[in-house]
Amino acid sequence: MTGLQLGESFIGDGVNAAHVNTVFGDREGPAGVAWATALATPSAGHVPFVTVLRPSLPVKPLTLFVTKSAPASDEHGLLIWGPAQAGIAAGVADALADGIVSREQADSHAIIAAVWVNPGADDAEQVYENNRLSVRTALENGARLLPSTDDVIAARDSATNPFYTPKARAT
Repeated sequence: MTGLQLGESFIGDGVNAAHVNTVFGDREGPAGVAWATALATPSAGHVPFVTVLRPSLPVKPLTLFVTKSAPASDEHGLLIWGPAQAGIAAGVADALADGIVSREQADSHAIIAAVWVNPGADDAEQVYENNRLSVRTALENGARLLPSTDDVIAARDSATNPFYTPKARAT
């Protein structure tokens, strides 16, 4: 792989859905610079941290977990640092086991995972499963250069997301 891979995935429904964006690339390139910069420059409520499969066992490639939303409560913080982090770690390991990320890249590349956990999330198992699948899917989408340009052009008049659906355009 050369260059930088960018990926996105939204998995699940409702408050326990996962939305993950990934940056994947060589540690010696822009991904490595962004990884180190993000780790060294936390902001209020957004403290990037190294994702671990368990204490003292970081996932490979080293993955920086960056929250998209500051913890809104103690419970929300626990869902971010507990099941969401565990899901991201397991999903990155899945991508490695499945060959989306090669064994050679495990020690030479880095991942930044920007992760959304809804402040209203209420099911730790769903948060875990959705984040696990979402990060794996985002890494695969980045590797496959998805979505296709044709799909983007075809969807331009039907933009929607869980928070907004525009009214139909007059023709």
